[in-house]
Amino acid sequence: MTDSKYFTTTKKGEVFEMRSELNSEKKEKKREAVKKVIASMTVGKDVSALFPDVVNCMQTDNLELKKLVYLYLMNYAKSQPDMAIMAVNTFVKDCEDANPLIRALAVRTMGCIRVDKITEYLCEPLRKCLKDEDPYVRKTAAVCVAKLYDINAQLVEDQGFLDALRDLLSDSNPMVVANAVASMSEINEASGHPVIEMNPQTINKLLTALNECTEWGQVFILDFLANYIPKDDREAQSICERVTPRLAHANAAVVLSAVKVAMKLMEMMPNDSEYVITLTKKLAPPLVTLLSSEPEVQYVALRNINLIVQKR
Repeated sequence: MTDSKYFTTTKKGEVFEMRSELNSEKKEKKREAVKKVIASMTVGKDVSALFPDVVNCMQTDNLELKKLVYLYLMNYAKSQPDMAIMAVNTFVKDCEDANPLIRALAVRTMGCIRVDKITEYLCEPLRKCLKDEDPYVRKTAAVCVAKLYDINAQLVEDQGFLDALRDLLSDSNPMVVANAVASMSEINEASGHPVIEMNPQTINKLLTALNECTEWGQVFILDFLANYIPKDDREAQSICERVTPRLAHANAAVVLSAVKVAMKLMEMMPNDSEYVITLTKKLAPPLVTLLSSEPEVQYVALRNINLIVQKR
């Protein structure tokens, strides 16, 4: 059976009926009621009056129900900040749940609720999740640091979350590293200046993780590497050598990000050096291949080709 039945127009007194079902002793009836609430919210109906009743449904081991309740909270917490505080204890408790999916869901939702009163309660659970034994929880917590920085930058700095984020660059899981990099990039962009300085040791860790990441993780890392300034020609060449294999990747975004890194590093080397000439020849085939892609990708590829021609 599909979920379309939840979106059908209901009769008068629907809020009263949903409230009654939300407070039902039967788990199945309660879950159906929350689905109806989410469906009403999705089509633009105001169901904020049910806030306390929906919050009471948080105390459940059912992951599907918990996700729906968290979705409702993210939508209405800003308009009902005082009532959102009711959910804090459950959030904190869920951050220590035995199920890593629930721990990750709790810290992600707390990070998405842009309410100052909840933010102060997020620090301790976030600190624990950044050091969680499960990589899925750690990678979710890494992204949460950037969300928290957007709400209260001073709090992130005072609580030492930037240092915790830097530590995640040495994580054994490549996806945790990729999310830490994505979070750092967002923070650097929001602050207007690099809040986390990179060094050769950190860059080496990122290049190691690059080989094991998903394609979008590779894009995050490559875009971050593009902003790094090597100390000399030798380091620039070393980074290029480890990035150029990405030029053969099937994903156009990975190829273009690798090209960007190579182009940035080429600016730091003498134009007439043998290495730059060789690297330029390596960049040509993948860029020409991209000319058979979508118009947007063709445009970026042509701009890069134009830059290479100008440099020659």
